[in-house]
Amino acid sequence: MNRKVTMQDIADKLSLSKNSISQALTGKPGVSDETRRLIMQTADDMGYVYSKRVDQPAALHAAPRTIALIASNYAFSMKSFFGDIYLSVDKELKQKGIELIIQSISPEDAASLTLPPFLQQRAVDGILILSHITTPYIRAILDTGIPSVLIDHHHPDLAADSILTNNRFSAYEAIRHLANLGHRKIGYMGNIRVSPSYYERLEGMRLAAFELGIELEEQWLVTTAKEESGEIRKLLEGITDLPTAWFCVNDGFGFMVNSALQQMGLRVPEDVSVVSFDNGYLSRLATPPITTVDVDLHLYARCAVERLLSRLNDSEQPKTETLLSTKLLVRGSTGPAKQRN
Repeated sequence: MNRKVTMQDIADKLSLSKNSISQALTGKPGVSDETRRLIMQTADDMGYVYSKRVDQPAALHAAPRTIALIASNYAFSMKSFFGDIYLSVDKELKQKGIELIIQSISPEDAASLTLPPFLQQRAVDGILILSHITTPYIRAILDTGIPSVLIDHHHPDLAADSILTNNRFSAYEAIRHLANLGHRKIGYMGNIRVSPSYYERLEGMRLAAFELGIELEEQWLVTTAKEESGEIRKLLEGITDLPTAWFCVNDGFGFMVNSALQQMGLRVPEDVSVVSFDNGYLSRLATPPITTVDVDLHLYARCAVERLLSRLNDSEQPKTETLLSTKLLVRGSTGPAKQRN
């Protein structure tokens, strides 16, 4: 029995993307009329079988477009950051008359590469993938051929448009702020295995240290910490010679480091300064309020929606990564470095 011809077979024959093949065979916009005719003729010649084909793109879009927003259970639980992005995405799409479907991905579904039924059935026009799930799972989503944009995530193995924080330069600015206050002993607190963003923030710290002539001691670079209060306190107590400042990879770590240091009898910022990342509610609730890197979440949503709609209208345009700038908000947790004997 002959093997069933797939969209990927047609894509390989014509040296086009699978997404372009899908757009043409389902009647969606995004490819030129000439390319559409070539794809449809090639599909017929190769014996491709499909349930239906709409020759006029406008016919398919008489109904409103539908966009899916997909994220892991963990990402959706971080309401102070990803929750604001989701709400902003919802607002942007409603203004454009586009329907939104929300789907949380469990660790079990991610491990088994089980896609939601609406993706398997190609029942949505586009996908916004929020933060990290797993690389194989996101690749499985992209393999559906449905136009997709990654938000706050990218990876060399994922060929997709991405909207990202400029993590390296943002961390650079945070470290330069501390250096301008006289800090030469600076620590890093986070877990670089959780997200590429956290690793990039460490890289930005290293870049700043290199250019500013600061020596980073490895004992102060905590890169596998659990985001738990007891764990943070234990880690800090295990360091015999504490740095005069800590750069924390997010506000959760910043809040816990700030609290643990004070529980250990140290004053913030008189004895130790603390900087965090994201400008979430924990940075504002802390005592003192924590100096943090402000990420414009509404801009995140707007750029992601605009990029996805642009991709829907022209599937052949190059994949891009958009880096969004940030702003350092200086608050009470940072001050001049204390001179030690």
